[in-house]
Amino acid sequence: MSVKVFWRPESFNLDQIGAKRLVDISDGDTPNIRMNVRMLSIDTPETSTMQLKKAEMAHHFIALADWIDSGKSPVAQVLAGHLLPRIKRADGQDPFEVHMAQGKQATQAFEALTQARLKRLSGTNRPMFVRIADQPFDGYGRLLAYVAPEYTAAERQGMSRRDRATFNLDMVALGWAATFVIYPSIPNEIDLPMLQGEAQKAVQQGLGTWADPWCLTGYEYRMCTKLIKLMLKVKAGAKLGLGERTGWVDRYCVDISTARLYGPQDYVKVEPWNRLFIWPKDVRKAVADLNLEPAGSIAGT
Repeated sequence: MSVKVFWRPESFNLDQIGAKRLVDISDGDTPNIRMNVRMLSIDTPETSTMQLKKAEMAHHFIALADWIDSGKSPVAQVLAGHLLPRIKRADGQDPFEVHMAQGKQATQAFEALTQARLKRLSGTNRPMFVRIADQPFDGYGRLLAYVAPEYTAAERQGMSRRDRATFNLDMVALGWAATFVIYPSIPNEIDLPMLQGEAQKAVQQGLGTWADPWCLTGYEYRMCTKLIKLMLKVKAGAKLGLGERTGWVDRYCVDISTARLYGPQDYVKVEPWNRLFIWPKDVRKAVADLNLEPAGSIAGT
């Protein structure tokens, strides 16, 4: 694999949490260990309607496709070409129902994974190993972390790095999670290529959600729900401000195989397994830290 982004995370193990047992699972990327943990660098399909009425979602997605198709939405041509086949599915299925079903399947896959990997030969359950990265919490108060079974020192001696992989990596390898690396919480120079390689195999082999050629990643589904809300405002007669027309997709995207930086809507120009996202407020620092080269659309060339 080719990776031109190198990072030394300011991460540490949470010893006070490390001995906690798995309590339950909210969805495919959120195990609970007496607190909600959002697993870093991955994103599974959603299991909620994101504050929109479930009964109306099919109608909303049809209307969204028409709005994008009309050229009146804030969606640029390149991104529209990516989204429209995923909203107006050739198989006639409802994209919302498909995504919700994939969210449930991802949760079930994660439950099966934890049950298998946390079980000792003796039949007892292992505690969870928890390691946070540069940013400890997200906007919802969830701990951002890499999570894995806790192994003894003797056990680790006979295991490869892949054998003792995090659940984060396993969910990507199974195809039930897309990579969702966000600066500055970037895996280190050993783990990032491993994550990239497992993600590429999952996509190219059609594993998990990738078996569906028109799947929406979790971040794309959330983006669509934001667009639907904007569309409903416009249909109600409101005029959108500049912040509203751009805020539904404001993360920049880096191709980790080339270190090129793309604008928010141009993330689709980067293969799913090579995407690294950056919040606008962090772009200047990330360009310096990671030695990024702005793509032509950003550089003005």
